[in-house]
Amino acid sequence: MTVKTKDLTKIGYTDNVARSMAIAAINKHCKRRDKEDVLAELANVLQAPANYAGHEAWGQLAEHFCPQTKPATFECFDLLDKPLYFKKYGGKDIEAAALQQMELAMRLPIAALGAMMPDAHAGYGLPVGGVLAVENAVIPYAVGVDVACRTSLTIFSETPKHLQRYASQAKDALMKWTHFGMEGGLDVRQHHEVLDRAEFSDMPLLKHLRGKAARQLGTSGSGNHFVEFGDMQLFADNVLGLPEGEYMALLSHSGSRGLGAEIARYYCDIARQRCKLPRVAQHFAWLDMDCVEGQEYWQCMNLAGAYSEACHERIHANLAKAMGLHAIANVSSHHNFAWKETMPDGRELIVHRKGATPAYKDRAGFIPGSMTAAGYLVCGKGVPEALFSASHGAGRVMSRLQATESISRYELKRTLKEAGVTLIGGSVEEAPQAYKDIDGVMKAQAELVEIHGRFLPRIVRMNDE
Repeated sequence: MTVKTKDLTKIGYTDNVARSMAIAAINKHCKRRDKEDVLAELANVLQAPANYAGHEAWGQLAEHFCPQTKPATFECFDLLDKPLYFKKYGGKDIEAAALQQMELAMRLPIAALGAMMPDAHAGYGLPVGGVLAVENAVIPYAVGVDVACRTSLTIFSETPKHLQRYASQAKDALMKWTHFGMEGGLDVRQHHEVLDRAEFSDMPLLKHLRGKAARQLGTSGSGNHFVEFGDMQLFADNVLGLPEGEYMALLSHSGSRGLGAEIARYYCDIARQRCKLPRVAQHFAWLDMDCVEGQEYWQCMNLAGAYSEACHERIHANLAKAMGLHAIANVSSHHNFAWKETMPDGRELIVHRKGATPAYKDRAGFIPGSMTAAGYLVCGKGVPEALFSASHGAGRVMSRLQATESISRYELKRTLKEAGVTLIGGSVEEAPQAYKDIDGVMKAQAELVEIHGRFLPRIVRMNDE
């Protein structure tokens, strides 16, 4: 028996949270029931929610329609005495602080499986490069503040010689059609169907964020976010099915902007109020997927994912049009996100990838290096021990503060000149020296992905210093 979203809409379930809660309850309690009977009962829940207060299947849904004023509740949890086992890739090059964070994550009572990618380094809560699978819960800080940060690679029919010939026009296009930083947007208002999503009107938190989302559509953040033109070499028999050879390409890296940051802050606060953990583990506070807040966060996170994808689509479309380029392939994926996935043992778990990218079998992906180092088009091998994941980049060896204190602007300019890279904006915080050797990272995850192409940055745009 399968109940679809459109079935719920027909009986009056008009908001996404209610639909998600209804489907979750059906999957948990009504798998063997008749579809028409279930829909009839759901209609009754909508009409008279008070009659279903405390009901085993529909209690949470009834509370959503008829919330009761009651004192805020919370639950205290202890950590496991020892962390569960997790697989480490490139372990000798992973800093101790990141390893400690992952070990702490694997002591959560909801933890089920975990893995660390070779680009791992310390972050907030779950380390960057950490993958954590849990039972029926979502951890906002394990997704991260930059919800649905992603990379997007577009390959054009033009060759690298085209980029050399029109380098000046490429710089002008990057200046006009990209925008970086916390505020502002493009001079030309952007349009995308994501702004028409029902969540913006159905969910109170999102109503006041739609204006900001509209202003920031097609823009990028600060830090390590970038948009760059470069040379793409595709190998024979590549995962994209394109002819072996040299191509011009565009690569972008950014997330869901202010929309995602507000979602993260709001639900992290709720999680910490509802889920009391020892102080050392408070960043791992979670929301149960059966509660209203958990369903709300899940809806908001997925909207942020769609919005992040839309931002990249507008960036690539604007630059391709400005340069008169012909796109022939695109490879994109989130790396700060959570997915519902079925494990080989049959368990459905929530898999958090924070600074890690999906590497399902035969799936195309892209792993960038730095502003001067190569990035790689890859094909996933679908390794269960890695939770079907790979690194999302090279990973830092210096914090931003360490980079600022130890790398001069002169050293950065010399490195760029030697690599033949033009940088627009940027800072020493993101200098190549602040990152691990991407080739070493790729070697450490050779069992996770196969390399099918190589990208070299040529003209890079980042946030101004």
